[in-house]
Amino acid sequence: MTDREKQKRLAPVRLLESYWHGLVGETGAVPLRSQIDPRGIESALEYAFLAERIAPTLAKLRVAGTHLNDLMGMETAGMPLSALFAPSARETLSDAVAQVFSEGAAARIELRAEQGFGKGAMAGHLLMLPLRSDMGDMSRMIGVLTTSGPIGRTPRRFTIDTVDLKPALRGAVAPVPTAPAPKPRHETELSEPGAAFTPAPKKTDRKHPHLRLIVSND
Repeated sequence: MTDREKQKRLAPVRLLESYWHGLVGETGAVPLRSQIDPRGIESALEYAFLAERIAPTLAKLRVAGTHLNDLMGMETAGMPLSALFAPSARETLSDAVAQVFSEGAAARIELRAEQGFGKGAMAGHLLMLPLRSDMGDMSRMIGVLTTSGPIGRTPRRFTIDTVDLKPALRGAVAPVPTAPAPKPRHETELSEPGAAFTPAPKKTDRKHPHLRLIVSND
């Protein structure tokens, strides 16, 4: 891989990392999921994803960019992140996911795609950064997965070359007492669909039954 190809592959990674640290600068804490504005990482959206913790070592993709769909040859939202990895790499991935959620780590993982018929050499880079839910718990993450080389026949799954885990924040994660008001939604590739709201049926007016006092002189 030439230096130019490597720089191109890592551009979305650097953009997301810079954007995430910009949000940290506003509060000094791991950002909230509701603080993410897709317009801030517009040029990286096709490689980006949002995931939530479904177990201490498992993350489910809530929203995924088109590049992840292209790699798998299908819609990836709703799948576990581990679905993009070969079985032999899933334990290593799980350990990294656990560190992101429990310790607020930033995980940078160098990838290599499995090869076979119609599946040529392909390298990749995965960045995972922690996010907090609106309840304040560290149960969300944002990340990007970039690759170099033709995708070829799908699905493409990855093995892991190296894992680099470091604290995403310099120092302890600072708690935030109250969540900021959410910004107006802008529907983009990384936006989650809003849940429909159905108002409860109005209760019909009912008169309270009268109480009668019965006096017995027996």
